[in-house]
Amino acid sequence: MSIDPFYKVRAFHSFVSETIHDLGPAPAEPLVKAAVAVVLENPFAGQWVEDVSPLTAPSASIGVELGRRAVALLGGRPVESYGKGGLAGLNGEQEHVVACITTVFGDALRDEVGGGKAWISSASKVAAAGTQIDIPLAYKDEVYVRSHYDAMTIALPDAPGRMRS
Repeated sequence: MSIDPFYKVRAFHSFVSETIHDLGPAPAEPLVKAAVAVVLENPFAGQWVEDVSPLTAPSASIGVELGRRAVALLGGRPVESYGKGGLAGLNGEQEHVVACITTVFGDALRDEVGGGKAWISSASKVAAAGTQIDIPLAYKDEVYVRSHYDAMTIALPDAPGRMRS
């Protein structure tokens, strides 16, 4: 694991969805979507802080690790789309999770998955454990490619979790 020691990692979760056939003609290849989640302790839970940059500064390490894991889940298939998102627990603020998935994170993720010219669509919210989040997906080289508009819904039964306040 290569995540910066600033972050206290509680868990990793991995998801793969493989759609063989839906409606219409069968595609030559199945649609494979992969998602990787990391559960981190929020050092700012239960408090307001003016400067959240300590969350942002080392976030490239999260992008690298999640990108590496997602690519591995695809089993050699190329990355065509990407997205990002996060949940802050009820004792946190949306700004806390946003600080972890800004450009520093995004640039590292983009590099790890083989590049991409488009910005990375994102979603974030404050939520209780088990809350679903729809991670928006878009084509990695041009955000306006309709064939790649999609989402992947994930939920973790134990996250976001209880954090000290």
